[in-house]
Amino acid sequence: MTKSDYPPSEAGVDRPASPGRVFLDYVRTIITVALAVTLVRTFLFESFVIPSGSMIPTLQVGDYLWVSKYSYGYSKYSLPFSPNLFEGRIWAGTPHRGDVAVFRFTKDTSVDYIKRIIGLPGDHIRVTAGHLYLNDQPVPCLNPHPYTAIDESQVSMEGEACEEQLPGSAGRGVVAHQVLKLMDDGAQNNTPDYVVPPGYFFAMGDNRDDSADSRFMGDGPKDLGFVPMENLVGQAQRVFFSVDSAHPLWQFWYWPVEIRWGRILRSVA
Repeated sequence: MTKSDYPPSEAGVDRPASPGRVFLDYVRTIITVALAVTLVRTFLFESFVIPSGSMIPTLQVGDYLWVSKYSYGYSKYSLPFSPNLFEGRIWAGTPHRGDVAVFRFTKDTSVDYIKRIIGLPGDHIRVTAGHLYLNDQPVPCLNPHPYTAIDESQVSMEGEACEEQLPGSAGRGVVAHQVLKLMDDGAQNNTPDYVVPPGYFFAMGDNRDDSADSRFMGDGPKDLGFVPMENLVGQAQRVFFSVDSAHPLWQFWYWPVEIRWGRILRSVA
């Protein structure tokens, strides 16, 4: 009698898993994935979508971004639901002038804002006739040219874009970025001289005439003022997807032409 003539041992028989075991495996997998996603979103990267035109031309309405959570350290706003587990920031990193940062709105910390950091503690900031001054020196804005922007309401805005040369901080060189100017008058274009206090920063949108930012220091519900460092969430790094939602979502035949293929994987600077 050969070995093949023996019946297979019980250990070699595959038995179907019980429904309870299958359910537990599914639950375990879901919990593992949810935990991994939570850890990545808390400590590494989180995605954000641009809902408004305040950062045009750098960011367009419908851009989807990766934001690094580790760039500035961690605060309670780095965690899901912002639990009040500790004060301040741990492993804190100082932001740099010119960074495009996500932070919590000063009047309602459940709301995320994204702006460019213009001033750090001790900096003097003012805007005169639409021109930015940093520490009493005019910030150059080169190569002005006509620019047409489309905001979140699909309203066309005609203005002038130029390349602003913002002085870097902590030994960094000039941060060159595009800004859009629609006018030279108005309160946002003629401000007092602001001095950034310790523990805060001054933020502005690149769309200078369509941005609620640190130039507005009042008690109004949309006035941002100086932003506490604690409110920082992360630094915008890269556009991973972008879509021009000019048509309702159900009109799927527009999807291929509304994707901004040229913006995908573009770095944020």
